[in-house]
Amino acid sequence: MLATFGFLTPMTMGIVLVTALVIFGPGKLPELGKSLGNGIREFRSATAEEEKTVEDKGVEIKKLE
Repeated sequence: MLATFGFLTPMTMGIVLVTALVIFGPGKLPELGKSLGNGIREFRSATAEEEKTVEDKGVEIKKLE
């Protein structure tokens, strides 16, 4: 039995891929994948930066008490 990740069954992923190929064409998909990857990378970086800022502020607040 194949593991499913929420609603992403192999059949669903296949349908999404075929739909993307029809809408965007095979030449545009690598560019879309690259831009999606860059967006995810930037989001993770910003999230990590914010977490570090919050942790630093938490340490400063504890020192003031």
